[in-house]
Amino acid sequence: MRNAIHAYSMKYQGDWSKIAQAIIDQEPYECTDSLFQYVTIVDQHYPKQLKQLRFPPWILYYEGDYSLLQKKTLGIVGSRKLCPYAEDVIVRLCLANQEKVIVSGLAKGADTKAHQCALNTGTIGVLGCGLDVVYPKENRDLIHMMKKNHLVLSEYPEKTKPLKHHFPWRNRIIAALSDQIVAVQAQIKSGTSTTVMKAIELSKDVYCVPYPLDFEGGQGCNHLISQGAQILLSADEKI
Repeated sequence: MRNAIHAYSMKYQGDWSKIAQAIIDQEPYECTDSLFQYVTIVDQHYPKQLKQLRFPPWILYYEGDYSLLQKKTLGIVGSRKLCPYAEDVIVRLCLANQEKVIVSGLAKGADTKAHQCALNTGTIGVLGCGLDVVYPKENRDLIHMMKKNHLVLSEYPEKTKPLKHHFPWRNRIIAALSDQIVAVQAQIKSGTSTTVMKAIELSKDVYCVPYPLDFEGGQGCNHLISQGAQILLSADEKI
């Protein structure tokens, strides 16, 4: 089954539904090689956190220190257009929680800042494309460093492009791998909101940074607080 899942993943570029149908149909396959190490849902060392999901990834490709998945984690998510206030919160959060591995999505803005602040402690990045595709291009050096000394994951095989619909789907993995989640900045409709709602669904501890009523870039956090997320009262305390 392990070989079949990998072959279907390569054939269908990580499309969850198409892989599922191929498994149901017992579709014929040919064994293929991968540029990267991978773990499938039938493997013993598949991350148990992901089995909480309604649609757990069939396969995870990875580069780096896989043992980081065994440590306590803190997810930090937020806007790609990061404001100075949120940037300061991220720095203080990472300093206060150095014993935890920081999980985020390697996007611009909040994700990038969170990974950068955790380079001396430990960080996990979840991509919405193949591990051989650098996205965003500005993070080339950061991604290279994380592959070497930390951990980068993707359910998408090599050469898979960063398509728009991959990122909301990718966010479920960030939510599942995080013991707690902090949303540092979000608009009403955003990827951050989808990550937080998935974390709430998984009964994770979720914190949001509150914002003034007239700051549009933070209204998503205020809305999430109204939906059950906890208010982050201090960025300088362990979560």
